[in-house]
Amino acid sequence: MFLDRFKSLLQDPPPAMAFEISQAGIAAARVASRTEVEFEPVKPGSIAVSPFQENVLDSAAFLDALKRLEMVRGSRKRKDAAVILPDYCARLAVLDFDSFPADLKEQSALVRFRLKRSVPFDVETAALSYFAQPAVEKRVDVVVVTTPLEILSPYEAPFRALGLNPGLVTVSSLAALDLAPDTGLNVMAKLSGNVLSLLVREKARLKLARCLELASPSLDDVAAVLLPTFVYVEDNLGGRAERLILCGFGERTQEARHRFESELTVEVEPLHSHLSPPAETNAGLLGYLRSVSRNN
Repeated sequence: MFLDRFKSLLQDPPPAMAFEISQAGIAAARVASRTEVEFEPVKPGSIAVSPFQENVLDSAAFLDALKRLEMVRGSRKRKDAAVILPDYCARLAVLDFDSFPADLKEQSALVRFRLKRSVPFDVETAALSYFAQPAVEKRVDVVVVTTPLEILSPYEAPFRALGLNPGLVTVSSLAALDLAPDTGLNVMAKLSGNVLSLLVREKARLKLARCLELASPSLDDVAAVLLPTFVYVEDNLGGRAERLILCGFGERTQEARHRFESELTVEVEPLHSHLSPPAETNAGLLGYLRSVSRNN
């Protein structure tokens, strides 16, 4: 489910439509060579992103927004869809193992055991996907995404009601990572409201993932998280991060760029897409579309 983008990244053929959900609304696109992204806002208060409780507070308003999307109105038959969820509704993590069993049941049990003390919900009954990255010196880094079913199901229900099958589900920052450079040791900082997601990637390998709610989206609060993250990377990953990639900072992107370049002594650049500038409401969708173009 969540990590299908790593495994088949994309089914053959990929889903006909892709959607990204945020508190502000729904970004959507047909998965095709000529792609146009549309956006439909939802009524304020309809969605409240949280890992602790149901996120879809007004399912009727969510469904109405989905119906207003032009490509949904024009759909006549059941179609598979990729659905990209807000980062903060799930837990994304990278778990390291000295060895990882080959048996799928043993893998799942081991991953759930490791997550038990670090997630704010019952991991035994939660939706779970994971992907074991290629081993390095026998150590295995496993990318994991999990969320309670009571949070996941209301996100999927409006799509099913309209004849859309959410066959591929992932989270925004993981999908957006396809827009980031895959060379060197990089940190991606994605801001969505008060939620900051940090993904550290060494070449094509995801090494660290954090998602936390800040007191405010101010650059001061962001900087207070970035500094210890860069220290951790240098102390634990064998070198300094070479680049910081920003997403979701909007009109403050240039201010953030200059500040973090000075404070962190690192190259800073915004996340890029050839379709449109990635923002907090569509970066995952644009990254997903990029992954489709690369793999098909």
